[in-house]
Amino acid sequence: MEILLQLAFSGIALGMIYAVIAFGYQLTFATSGTLNFGQGESLMLGALVGLSLVGNIHGGPYMSYLLMIPLVIVFGGLQGMFVEWIGVRPAIKIKSEFGWIMSTIALAIIFKNVAENIWGKDDLTFPMPLSSAPIEILGANVQPMQIAVIVGALAIMAAVELFNRKSIYGKAVVATANDRDAAGLMGINTGMVITFSYALSSATAAFAGVLVAPLTLTGATMGASLGLKAFAVAIIGGLTSGVGAIVGGLILGIAETMTGYYISTGYKEVPGLLLLLLVLAVKPSGLFGKAAIKKV
Repeated sequence: MEILLQLAFSGIALGMIYAVIAFGYQLTFATSGTLNFGQGESLMLGALVGLSLVGNIHGGPYMSYLLMIPLVIVFGGLQGMFVEWIGVRPAIKIKSEFGWIMSTIALAIIFKNVAENIWGKDDLTFPMPLSSAPIEILGANVQPMQIAVIVGALAIMAAVELFNRKSIYGKAVVATANDRDAAGLMGINTGMVITFSYALSSATAAFAGVLVAPLTLTGATMGASLGLKAFAVAIIGGLTSGVGAIVGGLILGIAETMTGYYISTGYKEVPGLLLLLLVLAVKPSGLFGKAAIKKV
């Protein structure tokens, strides 16, 4: 029972990372109908930039980690704006249905190559900001950083939702997501809203990077797998549902850890992909998504 609980906690922590990245996919899809297929690279760059900053901020592992987080979030936001400006905006202007797909994939490859040239191809160890001594919860040994990942992931998603519901700028995002044409007629600069959604999306991914980095190795290749799995989570939960991102992330994270322990690490990615295929076959809009109805 203790092992089962320990695996569940590990799966929840991993699943919340998937949920944060999937949440970023939802932000851009809601406002523009497009996705940044370089979300994984945003996470990777956030982790590597955070690693460099932690090494140059004095004040101990915990304090330097806390001071580094806002800087990484700002960096992620600027990187997202760059992606929207270079890769997405031109495709939207000419109403290209597939241009933004290839552009964001191309930028992801470029970011990966840049990271390899700056930080090298070898994986690096991110310093642990919290004690490595496990905490016993219901008989299971849980690392403090795993708890921090869960709390941090929920906090960043709750902050974005609160911003969208309470602030004037957030309401502009919601209005654009509901009906971009009507929002434009009401005087909302929908182009700026789309840029902001990309900035917010990459900022959350960069934050996810510094959350997961202390629990794993940090390197130029860490984002590809996480980004792809988070996209599967977004599809499973539904691209229009924040709750779906959390539920989908938890399902995939727990399924991976359980499969890796009880069956084989070589098969740990299979249950999530099988679930993705099942959801696409039964409910293509996702578990919590709403099917779009278009009048023609």
